[in-house]
Amino acid sequence: MVFLVVAAGCSSGITTGAGRDGPAQTAYPPPGGKGPIVLLLSGHSGPDYYQPIAAAVARLGYYAVLLDGKDILTREQDGRGNLRQAIARAQASPYALSDKTAVIGFSQGGGAALVHAADMPEVVSAVVAYYPQTNFVADASLIARRFQVPVLILAGQRDTYHNCCLIESMRAIERGARERSAVFELVVYPYAEHGFNLQRSAYYRGDDEADAWKRTVDMLRRYQPLR
Repeated sequence: MVFLVVAAGCSSGITTGAGRDGPAQTAYPPPGGKGPIVLLLSGHSGPDYYQPIAAAVARLGYYAVLLDGKDILTREQDGRGNLRQAIARAQASPYALSDKTAVIGFSQGGGAALVHAADMPEVVSAVVAYYPQTNFVADASLIARRFQVPVLILAGQRDTYHNCCLIESMRAIERGARERSAVFELVVYPYAEHGFNLQRSAYYRGDDEADAWKRTVDMLRRYQPLR
């Protein structure tokens, strides 16, 4: 397998192409050399937009691995199998400390995190989903039936992007989670639209990004703590 280093904000990552051990990824070792695992699943636009976030997660002390969400929430591939392979590959890395991984997903990757990672309690510690895609199901409340790990959803009240991630579907997931007493929290930003935390987005909102990042870090500290 060929490895190459690519720039990502102020940090760099090690990019690996797709192969027998899993889908393409860019891995970000923590400054201390080893850390608990965090997998990040990009939106439909691909990993580039999310490289700075993955690098920031690594700077916290985690071994961060960025995947393309299209490889996980997909009808063309075995998305669930791809996620399991990516987790196993991360667990085998010399940069990894933990057996379990926290999963952070964005848009399409957020939907992937909810339907695949959230019911893998044997290998996943927690899920954070930013404006997750939900339009692949008729009743979004049914997604909550899969929750077996703590889940945090961060959503924009005004998100109407391709009708993929509507606030109504987030509320439906919340109702479903409450019905089964899942460990779940929905945070809604009243003036935010899709991609509100992406500085390259036309809908970027700095205050909402800061709050969402703090909540993400708190989630990691609680369920995927540094050692």
